[in-house]
Amino acid sequence: VLQKLQKLYPGIEFSLQKITTKGDRITDLPLPSFGGKGIFIKELETALLEREIDLAVHSFKDLPTDMEPELEITAVLEREDPRDVLVSRKGLKLAELPAGSRLGTGSPRRKAQLSSFRPDLRILDMRGNVDTRLSKIEEGLYDGAIMAAAGLLRLGRQNIITEYLSPEICTSPAGQGAIAVETRAEEGQLKNMIKTLDHLPTRIALEAERAFLTRLGGGCLTPIGALAKIEGSRLTLMGMIASPDGKVIFREKIEGSPEEAKKLGIYLAESMLKQGASAIIV
Repeated sequence: VLQKLQKLYPGIEFSLQKITTKGDRITDLPLPSFGGKGIFIKELETALLEREIDLAVHSFKDLPTDMEPELEITAVLEREDPRDVLVSRKGLKLAELPAGSRLGTGSPRRKAQLSSFRPDLRILDMRGNVDTRLSKIEEGLYDGAIMAAAGLLRLGRQNIITEYLSPEICTSPAGQGAIAVETRAEEGQLKNMIKTLDHLPTRIALEAERAFLTRLGGGCLTPIGALAKIEGSRLTLMGMIASPDGKVIFREKIEGSPEEAKKLGIYLAESMLKQGASAIIV
């Protein structure tokens, strides 16, 4: 975001202010045990409201569906690869891992889907940044880990990726791979500057995913995935809802016009609820 703004507006000085969130500080506990909506963004939004910063940069998937009314998502950058990936210590793919292999993840969504696909694996909690997770694999504490492709690609670490997981095996969370830029709603000139970063196809796809998530009304304990893609004049949206243990899992896909992104998200959610998914939403 900084590089893009400096290139577009060379006469304006931009600076970074690093803010550590609750989700970043607590790395020795599983997210569901202490987390909730906004654990990776609350401190940034407070700084925005108190005018300590002028814009906040978030991983879109960390944003709760109910935003602060005084703030708004002014731009969404073009999305990086939204898929999950396997980083395997011995270079084995997911289907090739021996029974009992230890896979690390801090995500209930990943845990449920992996347990459904390979119930013979041990899915263990794993927290920390990329280097921390990789060191745990190298030390032999885990045989591999499931991570977001986008994070590794942005860090230039694509060489460590063993396998890109199909959305039919591990559906991504709504917003994965996208970066959001948040500003105060009252801002005028600044908002107009930030809007030049907005990537409309990404924003439309995320609108469908968020509508799906909002209509389900699931909390952070329910494994839910949503992935939308625009190809030509059509938008496809895949939805996933699972029980935490992965023994019950619903998947469905819908296709329609990008202009009806929000309606498609709502329709898909209601369709899955009618099929029985409502019974496993916490």
